[in-house]
Amino acid sequence: MTAVHAVRAVYTAFAGVPGIVRADVTLGGATVEHDGTVTRAALEEAVAIAGFAVVGFREERSLPTL
Repeated sequence: MTAVHAVRAVYTAFAGVPGIVRADVTLGGATVEHDGTVTRAALEEAVAIAGFAVVGFREERSLPTL
């Protein structure tokens, strides 16, 4: 599997998770924006389905722009 295939596999797996608004996937990690209904377990499961494992997780919250 090439690097491009790995990125595409994870991106495609995230596309199947309801509630994900945007996903940026690189070889170094991924940033996911969601509607607040997505759980950590759902994200980890999507990554596992793509054939990979989550090795770190950081949650950030932001206020809506007015």
